[in-house]
Amino acid sequence: MNLRRPNSNEALGTSNRSRNVVPMSGICTRCLDGCKGMCDIWLSSFRGREVLYPGPFGEMTAGADKDYPVDYSHLNIQGYARGAKGLPADTAAGPDSAVFYSADTETSYGWDKKVKLRIPIFTGALGSTEIARKNWEHFAIGAAMAGITAVCGENVCGVDPDLVLDHTGKVAKSPEMDRRIETYRKFHEGYGEILVQMNVEDTRLGTAEYVSSKHHLDTIELKWGQGAKCIGGEIKVKTLERAIELRKRGYLVLPDPTLPEVEKGFAAGTFHEFERHSRLGFVSGEGLLEEVDRLRDLGFSRVTLKTGAYSAVELAMAMRFGSEAKIDLLTIDGAPGGTGMSPWPMMNEWGIPTFYLQCLAMEFANRLAKRGKRVPDIAMAGGFSSEDAVFKALALGSPHVKAVCMGRGLMIPGMVGKNIGVWAKEGTLPNTVSKYGKTVEEIFISYEDLRAKYGARLKEIPTGAIGIYTYAQRFRVGLQQLMAGSRNFSIPSISRRDIMALTEDAARISGIPYVMDAYRDEAEAILDS
Repeated sequence: MNLRRPNSNEALGTSNRSRNVVPMSGICTRCLDGCKGMCDIWLSSFRGREVLYPGPFGEMTAGADKDYPVDYSHLNIQGYARGAKGLPADTAAGPDSAVFYSADTETSYGWDKKVKLRIPIFTGALGSTEIARKNWEHFAIGAAMAGITAVCGENVCGVDPDLVLDHTGKVAKSPEMDRRIETYRKFHEGYGEILVQMNVEDTRLGTAEYVSSKHHLDTIELKWGQGAKCIGGEIKVKTLERAIELRKRGYLVLPDPTLPEVEKGFAAGTFHEFERHSRLGFVSGEGLLEEVDRLRDLGFSRVTLKTGAYSAVELAMAMRFGSEAKIDLLTIDGAPGGTGMSPWPMMNEWGIPTFYLQCLAMEFANRLAKRGKRVPDIAMAGGFSSEDAVFKALALGSPHVKAVCMGRGLMIPGMVGKNIGVWAKEGTLPNTVSKYGKTVEEIFISYEDLRAKYGARLKEIPTGAIGIYTYAQRFRVGLQQLMAGSRNFSIPSISRRDIMALTEDAARISGIPYVMDAYRDEAEAILDS
């Protein structure tokens, strides 16, 4: 297990010269005067703050690689040779009815007017980053076809090049936000929803008012934070003119593009990009209640909240005041998270890791329930990419956790599918793909299913969306198999008794029985009967 923060990482493009490094600092055991690089410290000596961020910025995503003492791999799923929970009431359990493909993977969230999902996952917030903008069509249509929610993240209106503000400084027109919402709706079939997220800047700009009045969205999400960082959203800006424009819109832009020396340095090529930052929020229970009431008065029938890997105090506030405000979904995003816009040291070294955070959340949920408080529907986020981990999160969080928010795990199929389309058109398919065929029809295993379903509309579907749909089908079948093996034929039937802890530390932290203790009383009763 490696808990140190290294002084080199592929995400930053840095490396140690020496075979051996000091565990605490990551500095080479022998640091030589005259070294030609290139560890973090070496590169930072002349590129400074640039080395805080993975790159190339806007063209990649990054996931922190710190190895925590306990995570979801320290849980295993129980398997049984009898029973069948969650079958329809009129279905007799038996070998002919309890087949794995009968497992129902649908779930829902919401206080009153619920949103159904075909599978218990939805996208992470895809906001103002370049990678989200240029891939949105693939992500949004793919999510809609898969029957899951797509979250349109923070600052989309604020960075829209064609944004028009009214005389009060509020959003009057945002073609980019319009595109985001309309693209998802083109293939929406009643499962999932397009959900817009707001931070401090979005609130000031009137994003909620705009998407309510123009698009009549049912749901809006308040953002307290995320797992990948404990500061606001960030992007890089490539031109001086754009940096000045965003500063005029109220954003924090570093270095200050209006200073003569900064303009001169940029023109001279001393640096090549600016950073646009969002402000830190200051949350309170009273503030949350007031804001939820305001948003409902604007016409939103559902209000959700996303919080990050903050301390136990902020988690308790989100759950306690979220209960009082009757929020429809609380997404809890643990460290380290994955993103394309977070400082690398922060991603690795701040916040409560997802497994620990969920265990705390379940303690708090049970405490609220014992007091007669309704626990908000919960989604966990932070490092998920596979159906087995999602099953474990649902089981660990039963009955409160309804779904899992997946960031990079759902972005990757969209980018892969997009690139396959480009390569096929250019005739540059790599061997890793061409061994399955030369055309899109041959390569994507789900293509004929989509042709049968959508007919002539298939030409409107980008290949990145086909990638997400194809991944979602694999996810669904894999989850059905795990569910059937644990004799759960519906998502609500999954419980904490369906997992076991492989280490005593995991058992102590989670309250899940250690593998050698799980079901021991029942087993010994059989032996002693």
